[in-house]
Amino acid sequence: MSIFSKYPYIVIEGPIGSGKTTLARMLSDQFPVDYLSEKAEANPFLPRFYQDAQRYGLPTQLFFLFQRANQLKDLAQRDMFAKPIVADFFLEKDPLFARLNLDDEEYALYHQIYQHLQLKASKPDLVIYLQTPVDALVERIEERSVSYEQDIHREYLERLANAYSEFFHNYNESPVLIVNNEKLNILKNPGALDLLITRISQIKGQREFFNPNFD
Repeated sequence: MSIFSKYPYIVIEGPIGSGKTTLARMLSDQFPVDYLSEKAEANPFLPRFYQDAQRYGLPTQLFFLFQRANQLKDLAQRDMFAKPIVADFFLEKDPLFARLNLDDEEYALYHQIYQHLQLKASKPDLVIYLQTPVDALVERIEERSVSYEQDIHREYLERLANAYSEFFHNYNESPVLIVNNEKLNILKNPGALDLLITRISQIKGQREFFNPNFD
């Protein structure tokens, strides 16, 4: 039985560099599912944000908010018999980034817009959180050599990783598989994807942990 028979809507989440997009894409290649991508590269403010977060935080955040609102609107209108979905983002993380990157006045404006949009996202059947140490995030960002990502400071990644950990410590809206992603590199470790798929198929509870070791 496919993991998508049990979980028709799976979201992969984690900080930048955790591999969430790679994993979502590989699952969509292996299973007959639709892939819903965050498309971060479409945000024209993102490269400037990594150079000057204080100046470009608000436009960067609002672009993502409207982009995700449109994507989730399409998702809500899908036919109930449509193909399963794997996504590399979900709406619930948007306020996390806003609180992290905006000052109080900007966040108040963002929050007004967020409430005005009255966004109602479908709850994922499963969230896979790729919990990744900051050293691994730095290494993987350097390896993939996206030019504007090289401006990301380690301090920002530390704050982001902590914010994710705190968020998922309290998140209970959907079942969550928390994956220790330090050694689960699906691009480098043969069999890593199959190992993860097997672990997903074994989930029985609302919150479970996966700590693979390839040593």
